[in-house]
Order: sequence, then C-alpha cells, then structure tokens
Amino acid sequence: MVLMQIVGPWLGPLILVGVILVVIVFSAVKVVQEYERGVVFRLGRLVGARGPGLILLIPGLERMVKVDLRTITLDVPTQEAITRDNVTVRVNAVVYFRVVEPEAAVVRVLDYIRATSLIAQTTLRSVLGQSELDDLLAHRDQVNAELQRIIDEQTEPWGIKVSVVEIRDVELPDNMQRAMARQAEAEREKRAKIIHAQGEYEAAERLAEAARIIASQPATLQLRYLQTLTEIAAERNSTIIFPLPVDLLRLFLREPAPTPTREPDTTR
Repeated sequence: MVLMQIVGPWLGPLILVGVILVVIVFSAVKVVQEYERGVVFRLGRLVGARGPGLILLIPGLERMVKVDLRTITLDVPTQEAITRDNVTVRVNAVVYFRVVEPEAAVVRVLDYIRATSLIAQTTLRSVLGQSELDDLLAHRDQVNAELQRIIDEQTEPWGIKVSVVEIRDVELPDNMQRAMARQAEAEREKRAKIIHAQGEYEAAERLAEAARIIASQPATLQLRYLQTLTEIAAERNSTIIFPLPVDLLRLFLREPAPTPTREPDTTR
C-alpha cells in the first residue's frame, strides 16, 4: 500500500516513458535479410549501404531504405511498331534485371522499376523500327542481344544490371500472314520441283550408261528380252506376242553344209 501510494502519482509518466523507450528501440533496431541491403541516410545525407543482419540506427537522426537485390522479372506491354520494311507488328517482351548498386538505385532515380519499364518500352519500339521483319522472325537472338545492350547502357547510371531481354510474341497483320503462307507454299513447291528434276536427271544418266553398256554387248540385249519375257509371264496366264530378235533365228536359218558324195569306182 505504501509502494502504491509512492508510485501512484508517477504511474502515468512511467508508462509514457516506457512506451517511448519501446518505440525508440524498435526504430533504432532493424533487420536486413540476406537478399536485401539497407541504404542509410543521416540527417538527409547518404551514409551508405548496410546489411545483411542487424542494423542499429540513431533514432531521429538516421533512416533506412531497404533495396531488394534479387532478379526482377518485368513484363514489357505489347508495343506496336513499324519495321524497316514497312510492316506493322505488335511485339511484347520480358526483361530480367537486378540492382547491383543500392545507393544509386535509391538516390539517382525515384522508382527504378518503373523507369526501367519505360526505357524497355521505348527501346523495343526503336530497335523494331531499325530491323526488318525477316530478321525479327529468323534472327530473334540478335535482336534480343541488341535490346539487352541498349537497355543496360541506359540503366547503368541507376545501379541496374539488365541480364536478359527476350521477345516473346510477334503479332503480324492478317494479310501479311496470308502472304507469308503463300510464300512458304511456293518455296516448298520450288524445292519439290528441284528434287524431282534432279531425280530425273540422275535417272537419265543411269539409263544412258546402261544403253552404252548394252550397245557394246549385243548379247546383253537378248538376255534382257528374255528376262522381260520371264517377268511378264510370271504375272498371269495370258497370250504374249513378243518380238523375237532376228539374231536368234540366224542360227536356225543357216543352210546345212552339203554332205560329200562318193564317186563310183571305175577302175574295174
């Protein structure tokens, strides 16, 4: 009772002082994660980046801004552009970047994510305007490398490192899609005709070589006739009129040699 009588008048101020001390402790002690850095300002002036771990600040004099160092995936909205060969296309992309200098990302730009997004959009339209449609479709890796280089150069003063830029979808007008389909079909027909003509040429060469061999050996032609006759006869039972080479008949048309006659003996 005596203690309560002594402390009673001071209870309210003690509680107020305790609350103030708790607030000061919570404002002075900060925890920075492994993937973060804390950019500290003292009376408005940059002190530096701290962390990770436990950070102690001077209450009322210092404040800290946390910056995430992990890779950020940024979707670039669909952009409409005209290529160098006057084709209107709609293209979207994705950008991968991260903060490598936390102090610059906080001090030199207000919102580095939004600034990087706007730079990526304008750069995408600019590079598409300098590229032809065939390069955009067939050599997309080169266009991606050019985009990455330009965006990285423009965001470097902000402490941003752009690692990858990928074009995802390329939308073409309907008339251009039909024209490309006709072009692809004509190209396939061209290749088919070339292959067919090449086959005919090789076959003609083989036939000419075979004809020369047969012409040099007349018996070969006769054997070929007989082989063809055998192949035809094996198909079905039918009457076949086959021209018989005259050379085969010469053996049978030759006149037999005359037999010698014996003269009568007249010596008797």
